[in-house]
Amino acid sequence: MDFNMQYLSFFVIHTDGEESATSSGKRFKHYQTLDEDSYEDSEIQKFLDDEFKRIVKRKVERNPNSAGAPTKIGRFMVEPGYELGSNQNYNLFQRLRDADSKDRFIGIADELVRIYMDTSAVRGGAFIIALSKLNTYFDEPFLFLLKCDFEPKIARISDERNLISQVEMAISARSIKSIQYPHMPEEGMLEHWELKIHQASHARYFEDFLKYVSYEKPLPEVMGEQVVEMVHQYIADKWKEDESSERREEENAVEVWAASEKRDLQEWWTPEQVEVAAAALVEQKPDLPFSFKLDSVTVKGLLADFGASIHFAKHNGRYLVVIEGDAFQFDKGMSPVELIQPLDLTDIMPLIGSKQPSDDSQFAGNDQINDINTEKNENDDVPW
Repeated sequence: MDFNMQYLSFFVIHTDGEESATSSGKRFKHYQTLDEDSYEDSEIQKFLDDEFKRIVKRKVERNPNSAGAPTKIGRFMVEPGYELGSNQNYNLFQRLRDADSKDRFIGIADELVRIYMDTSAVRGGAFIIALSKLNTYFDEPFLFLLKCDFEPKIARISDERNLISQVEMAISARSIKSIQYPHMPEEGMLEHWELKIHQASHARYFEDFLKYVSYEKPLPEVMGEQVVEMVHQYIADKWKEDESSERREEENAVEVWAASEKRDLQEWWTPEQVEVAAAALVEQKPDLPFSFKLDSVTVKGLLADFGASIHFAKHNGRYLVVIEGDAFQFDKGMSPVELIQPLDLTDIMPLIGSKQPSDDSQFAGNDQINDINTEKNENDDVPW
């Protein structure tokens, strides 16, 4: 990727009551703003050039698999009927992109950092605002906002006498938080309504800073809403115009189920109905994850696997999960289970529900375990 830096402003943020800090315990200082020529001759070019490429190439899901995904797509919020120019965050970004002189860029960058300083949980570090063209595809510039927190307890090799010396304000490219605007969904395509945000941290600095930007819901939430809508449609088709108490009870049960963090198997639909509903979701996202627990055992797979290689069943009053496949694979934690010659399923079925371990047996003492092992050795011809 061929980047052409136009302007880069470097600020340093100090916090926690440091000397000459403000009453809020936070202050910042503008160190330098570089133009194209001075950037090319600077040490910071070596520090950041690869980072700009990483930011642009970093993959992002429109609907991430979790709310805590480090990389997200943000979209500028506007009232219905209004255009992008009514969004305050967009206006500030666009003024930076339109800056036609170094002084103009410095003034707007200073304004942006002051707004950032008002956000919660700001930590000390370097704040970098860069305007750079990606000559490979576009004539208009990208805006990059980078925050590098200070690294604690950093030392460098000094000399034979002192060995090491402390580095007061060390920063690292390893944990840079970044905003890229505009978002590039595909190479050669720009989306001016969107930006890409990356913050591999529990503190959502940039989300707090961008008050007029919204983010897509995580995938489990989106799919969950669709499942609930399917159930409501099923009830509507089942009861039609009937407004009986049974219908209201069923609708209430759906609301309770949908609002629960931990949910049991409901047994409302036939396997065929479930497979049709699952297929509708898989069509939207083939790699949609699917996980569940049966007592203490966790199973993770894809929703596309359900009905194909993952099956639910009941036998002798017990729930079963049947997982079929061509081969087992074991990783760490070698166990004797890896040595087993599997029984035929028809031989296993009579055992299901025939014995349920008591609470005490789960915490059997060494004597009990030794007794079991002794009995087993007497019954089976094993080589030890």
